[in-house]
Amino acid sequence: MRFNAEIFLIMTKEQPGQTDLKPIKKDLELTITKPDPTLTQTTDDEENKLMSEILSKTKATPTLGAMVEGTIIAIDKAAVFIDLSPFSTGLIFGREYNTVRDVFKNANIGDVIIAKVVEIENEDGYIELSLKEARQALVWSEAGAALNNKTILELPVKEANKGGLIIEWQGIQGFLPASQLKAEHYPRVTDGNKDKILDELRKLIGQSLPVAIIGALPKEGKLIFSEKNIGQKEKTKMVGKYAVGDELEGEVTSAVDFGVFIKIEDELEGLVHISEISWSLVKDPRALFKTGEKIKVKIIEIENGKISLSIKALTDNPWKTAAKKYKKGDEVEGVIIKFNKHGALASVEEGIAGLIHVSEFENEEKLREALELGKNYKFKINIFEPNAQKMILAFVS
Repeated sequence: MRFNAEIFLIMTKEQPGQTDLKPIKKDLELTITKPDPTLTQTTDDEENKLMSEILSKTKATPTLGAMVEGTIIAIDKAAVFIDLSPFSTGLIFGREYNTVRDVFKNANIGDVIIAKVVEIENEDGYIELSLKEARQALVWSEAGAALNNKTILELPVKEANKGGLIIEWQGIQGFLPASQLKAEHYPRVTDGNKDKILDELRKLIGQSLPVAIIGALPKEGKLIFSEKNIGQKEKTKMVGKYAVGDELEGEVTSAVDFGVFIKIEDELEGLVHISEISWSLVKDPRALFKTGEKIKVKIIEIENGKISLSIKALTDNPWKTAAKKYKKGDEVEGVIIKFNKHGALASVEEGIAGLIHVSEFENEEKLREALELGKNYKFKINIFEPNAQKMILAFVS
């Protein structure tokens, strides 16, 4: 009986520069002698079982895009040959070789490498490989593992834009949205001015931040990072431990023009809005609080995972006392503490202020001529609604 078999002869380098490793095809003439039935008896079931065992031990031929492992058997000036027994010889050459040329400067015959199949069989019979694509595939595999394991990575900030920060990991550019920054790094800008936000974010360029991968998009070549390192489920569970009315001690993480951010516990903070700092008028929270300062607060609202806090809710409401002291028609003395679009505010006592409406004067200019910041004047109470914390005053000239 005659069979055709294709044998790939892989020749090692005996002389420097020798890389003649093309596959050689030979016809083999095999003679099969029919066994003596008296010496052995093989049933069809036994033959099938034997064939199944052989097939089960046979490796599948590499497919396009598959990752393969092989041993370097030759390194030429513009090509590297990889032993991929029992299939064939792998080849990294041309553009694929030029891309990773530096990798092979320190490589030796016998080194094991992992590469990606980019062509199953070229015109010379080699399996063409890509080390660059293999590296990328491995990196994305590592990214997936880091995502699942919530691995913390210490990475430097490369750039900033109006939406967040640019961070690089393993040669892949990633994005850290501003919304995923911790409280101390979040750009606190009241009016949402994008230029101001960018100025704040640029201050972080060059700093290393502990971040975790929360999104890996191989097709788009993008990674999404978070400095918060906490998922929505964990945050919801954390917030669930608290209730409106709870009194806590927290730590100031930052003071901004619209309020104070308080760390309740690691990865969880609440906001004390400027209107909840004191019963008196607060002009600049930054003048009252320092980062790291411990203060007592009260939870006044929990909504959509956000906690609103109050400092003034821990003290008595001065309007309740004022209801017993003042009434409509009374004359009082007050100091001008602020101008707004409606007129001027005069503080009658700590926590009690009344509005002198601009309509009391010809225009805003005349109001500012008659009333100066920081000076005391006499007023008459025109409207007094303590439950609504409302007092309207008329200027007594």
